Amino acid sequence: MNISYVKNKCLPGQLGKGKCFGTFGELLQGVLEDGQDFLVTFPINLFSNATFISNSEDLIVEPAYKKKSQKLAKMILEHFNLPQSGELYIESNLPIGKGFASSSADMVSTARSIEDCFGIEVPVPLLQHMMSQLETSDGVMYSGVVSFYNKRVELIEEFNYLPPLTIVGVDNGGEVNTSNFHKVVKDYSIEEKKRYTQMLAEITDALKDLDISRIAQISSESAHMNQKVNPSRVFDNVNAVCNVVGGLGVIKAHTGTYSGIILSVDDKYYEYKLKRSIELLQDLCGNVSIFHSLH
Repeated sequence: MNISYVKNKCLPGQLGKGKCFGTFGELLQGVLEDGQDFLVTFPINLFSNATFISNSEDLIVEPAYKKKSQKLAKMILEHFNLPQSGELYIESNLPIGKGFASSSADMVSTARSIEDCFGIEVPVPLLQHMMSQLETSDGVMYSGVVSFYNKRVELIEEFNYLPPLTIVGVDNGGEVNTSNFHKVVKDYSIEEKKRYTQMLAEITDALKDLDISRIAQISSESAHMNQKVNPSRVFDNVNAVCNVVGGLGVIKAHTGTYSGIILSVDDKYYEYKLKRSIELLQDLCGNVSIFHSLH
């Protein structure tokens, strides 16, 4: 197909592209003393890529099940008084239903592809407002690590990228529907909410200082606390192997199915720890995947 690439005009055949990273679960997720759900992201180098082609037909999406991205595209086109038609193609290597922010990444890449197609800018607050009408969301519309009110779809604070880290991850199996998960009221005690509030303050300081050791400690504590609401049968094995190999800590997809060991690429024993983690987890759990922080 011969597609012209024309900006700022609504001509059939215009093409735009967008891209957004996903996350390996969260460094921290819970409920604050004021009752607000929040999380702290862990961006990884897996992506959703979207292509939008304007035309005079219906608004279609491929794969067809990416309905939230299709709805978001319609909302953006309507808001900017653009033709509510086109072809939206999404390609992603983010696992679905596993806690990798795949749906949020799809929607952000969709918005960026429409921006690119028509030469417009969708302000982040507007994008967040639109996404909030479709689902709870991770803060993947920002670069780097963020603390984020996931139900309100609102930024708390933005940080830099982390130094190079590797996650040796294990899948518990199955899928978690994020929307359904958040509909269930979490029975956190007052003490737990107070601790989550403290942990957010602590990890905020650690992220500003790029204190990887402290970040990993808080991630581990949050992962253990999450077992109460999203228990994983592989988590104890992951935690045990982390202790054996001397990993920085553990991380969990708090509303997903993956758990993992955090390793620093700058550790002089990195290659040994990586190899040994893979071997031990393979023996214990039978499935191991490697992920890398985005930096």
